[in-house]
Amino acid sequence: MFDWIQKLANWLVYDSLEMTQGTHLAKALNFFIYDTIKIILLLVVIIFLMGIVNSYFPIDKVRNYLSRNKLYGLEYLMASLFGVVTPFCSCSSVPLFIGFVKGGIPLGVTFAFLITSPLVNEVAIGLFLGLFGVKTTLIYIISGILLGVVSGFILGKFNLEQFLTPWVKNVLENSQREEAVFKAEKTPFIMRLPTIWKEEKSILKGVIPYVIVGIAVGGLMHGYIPEGFFETYMAKDNLLAVPLATIMAVPMYLNASGILPIVQVLVLKGIPLGTAIAFMMGVVGLSLPEAMLLKKVMTFKLIGIFFGVVTLCIIISGYIFNLIF
Repeated sequence: MFDWIQKLANWLVYDSLEMTQGTHLAKALNFFIYDTIKIILLLVVIIFLMGIVNSYFPIDKVRNYLSRNKLYGLEYLMASLFGVVTPFCSCSSVPLFIGFVKGGIPLGVTFAFLITSPLVNEVAIGLFLGLFGVKTTLIYIISGILLGVVSGFILGKFNLEQFLTPWVKNVLENSQREEAVFKAEKTPFIMRLPTIWKEEKSILKGVIPYVIVGIAVGGLMHGYIPEGFFETYMAKDNLLAVPLATIMAVPMYLNASGILPIVQVLVLKGIPLGTAIAFMMGVVGLSLPEAMLLKKVMTFKLIGIFFGVVTLCIIISGYIFNLIF
């Protein structure tokens, strides 16, 4: 499917620039050109398709629906699925999280959205398809959704509302609940296209710089770091590799578009896929900037519980991925 891109990259690097095959710089540049073209094309298609989905499931109406209907446990799955179709990183998901809490949605359900949204969205899906193929992408999507559902369900059972900040409690006590009815939009599809395209351009403008930086770092690693370098420290037979990778990721912060090209190279260099994905989930879903934003609505104790449960679920996911692949 992408053979023509590889041929183009080979022509640019080895024919046009007359670089010698096998050299570090040539390998790095070839990787950069190939992955940049492939990923941007995939992002354009995936973001457009998900834009169509978003246009039929507006945020405010999903929020109203979740807060007004008894779904017998399925609300965790719905919130997690909603996280999939929203193009937010962990930090930009926080304002929407606050809106969910203000709207009266149970805290566990809101956590399910907050966890899934930065991990699995159109950008992450597009990148995963290009970097790891359809099978791995499907498994990643399912595991990301389950991570949100399970973590949200566990957190919901702890009755953590007492650990919300006084600001949130005051908002909940004084808010007037609107009695809006959940209705489907009547706008014709053709009339939605300008808005969908405008949103796509906005998302692309925001993520492409991260994609390019991530691919550039990945290209340098691909070209200059010898095979087996990472495997020495994070091999599959090292039982502590997954938790170490997850914990080490927390101080870092990148969105999926920036970290996935680096994850690809880590896998190429010998790190097991589960360990690499656990590292990526830690970088994307557990970050210090996110913790600082969450301080507006959560006490430090609640932030600690949230991070602890999600970290445990990420580690379990990493081990499962290593068993599957």
